Amino acid sequence: MQKKRILSGMRPTGKLHLGHYVGALENWVKLQDEYESYHLIADYHALTTNLNSDSIYDDSINMLIDWLAVGLDPKKSPMFRQSQIKEHTELHLIFSMLITVNRLERNPTLKDQVRDLNIDNVIYGHLGYPVLQTADILLYMGNFVPVGEDQVSHVEISREIARKFNNQYGEVFPEPKPLLTKFARLPGLDGVAKMSKSLNNTILLADDPETVMTKLKKAVTDPQKVRKGDPGRPEICVVFSYHSKFNQTELEEVAKGCRSGELGCFDCKKNCASKISEFLEPILEKRKYYEKNINIVKDILADGEVRGKKAASETMAEVRSKMKLG
Repeated sequence: MQKKRILSGMRPTGKLHLGHYVGALENWVKLQDEYESYHLIADYHALTTNLNSDSIYDDSINMLIDWLAVGLDPKKSPMFRQSQIKEHTELHLIFSMLITVNRLERNPTLKDQVRDLNIDNVIYGHLGYPVLQTADILLYMGNFVPVGEDQVSHVEISREIARKFNNQYGEVFPEPKPLLTKFARLPGLDGVAKMSKSLNNTILLADDPETVMTKLKKAVTDPQKVRKGDPGRPEICVVFSYHSKFNQTELEEVAKGCRSGELGCFDCKKNCASKISEFLEPILEKRKYYEKNINIVKDILADGEVRGKKAASETMAEVRSKMKLG
């Protein structure tokens, strides 16, 4: 029985953080054994919020290293840059004829990004982000898309466009479904929002133990727990949310100590930093290997782009045939 296919990707922003791992990478690693997976480095998407392309290649390589370090297997799953497979732009153009501006303006993710990034004027490419994303998914005939809950609206747009194309020209594309992660969000150190490099509230997958401890010291805790002895509310504490993910064996003990006041915030943070660094240790080792053998990383990327190009070309041949474009 042939495996169902998934497409997942990220904009290249350089080194990734724990939020990326919890919200996406952990799930991708599990899914690569269950599905035929394609992994996209979305370098065109990066231009929607940053026109400076000077660092995109280096950021792509750094992101790919993190993908490999957490366990994505290039033999199972090709990894490639969007910009190197021109069929993405061709299918994006075709799909842009199948959706209205009003529909795109109703996209809640767009509204969130405009607010979070303080964007005064939305560019056409940013508005059309979900259309290019649809091309990314359907170019590889993606049946499922692993996403956090904040991206479900994009997948719904992809389903609508697939349906519209199939109705207009004949059956070609599956209607992709979202695969939601169970632990989709990890709050940032500031407690204000999810981890985001633009908000400078992250712990990177590349951070050493000293850096992790330094960052965690600044993490927001329960404002009512000022000193050791004060009873705390772990359910609203950022550090406790990290314990929930990276220190599950001691979770009840940490919660009890926090509520009683017996556990002070400094000791709680120190313990949490230790558990996070323990988790990161094998990732850091793999990262060092790939950094020292950068040609291996580049070869993995080149091979992924050949394999991605093959699948994309096959899809576009079918699309052109259905549309009678030659």
